[in-house]
Amino acid sequence: MKKIIILIPVYNDWESFKKLILEINEIIKDLKEVLIDCFVINDASTINQPDLKKPQNIGSIKILNMKKNKGHARCNAFGIRYLIKKENFDFLILMDGDGEDRPIEIKSLINQILKNPNLSVVAKRVKRSEGPFFQFLYFMHKLITLILTGEKINFGNYSCLTRKDAETISSKANLWSSYSGTVKKNIKNFGYINSTRGNRYFGPSKMSFFKLLIHSLSIIAVFKFKVFFRSSLLIFLLIYLNKYFGVITLVTILGLLILNLIIFIVSFRAKKEELINSQENLNNIQTLEH
Repeated sequence: MKKIIILIPVYNDWESFKKLILEINEIIKDLKEVLIDCFVINDASTINQPDLKKPQNIGSIKILNMKKNKGHARCNAFGIRYLIKKENFDFLILMDGDGEDRPIEIKSLINQILKNPNLSVVAKRVKRSEGPFFQFLYFMHKLITLILTGEKINFGNYSCLTRKDAETISSKANLWSSYSGTVKKNIKNFGYINSTRGNRYFGPSKMSFFKLLIHSLSIIAVFKFKVFFRSSLLIFLLIYLNKYFGVITLVTILGLLILNLIIFIVSFRAKKEELINSQENLNNIQTLEH
C-alpha cells in the first residue's frame, strides 16, 4: 500500500478547510491501494480554529502551527522540507485549502501516479472559474512567461510529487519563491491531468492584481538567466533595426532593461538560507482526533 501525504496551507480560512477535509474524506473512501494523511500548515492565522475532527477515511491529520506569517508559497516550501526530513511517504499532493483546487481531482492525480509510480503529476489548468478580466490577465501571464523564458507553465501548486522529486526540489532556493517555476526547472519529466479551477467555498478570491503580478514575476525570475540571454539577443537585434523604427526601438530597449532589472530584484525573494532555516518558524504540532 502506498502512502500519500496531502499538504495544505491555511491562513484564517478554517471554514473552507473544514469543508475541504470532509470532501476529501468522501472522495478517498473507495481508494483501497493508498493510505492518505494530511498535513496542514497554519500560516500564523489570526482567527481561532473551529472544532476540527479527523474524518474516518483519512489516516491522520496534523496541523503545523507557524510562529510568523510567511505566505502561501513559503508554507509549501517549508512543508516540503519538513516532510522530507520527518515523514515516510511515497507521494506528496499539494493543494489549496479553499476549494479552488477541486478535491474530486485527487482521484485523477492518484490514478495517474499509480499507473506510473516514477512520474510526478501536475494539474494542468484547462478551465478557470474567475471572471473574464482575471482570465485575460492570467493568459497574459502565461504568454509573457513563455516569451521571456521559453517555458510553458500552465499549472500551479496542485500536483502530486514522487518522494524523489519532492526531495530534489526541497533544497532549491527558488522553492522559497515559486513552486511551479521550481518544478518546471528541476523536474524534467512529469505527467499531466486536466484540471478545472473551482470556486472558493467561502468569500471572494484572495488573488489580487498585485499578487498575480508578483506570482508571475517570481516564476519568470526562476529562469532569470534565460530571460537575460533572450533579452540581450533582442536588444542587439533592435539596435540593428534602430534606423527603421527610431524612437520605438529606444522605448522597447528601455522597457526591456527595466523589466530585467525588476526580474533581477524579484529573484532575491529566492533565499536558500531562509528555506533551510524555515523549521525555526515552527511553533508546535497539533494532531486532530476522531
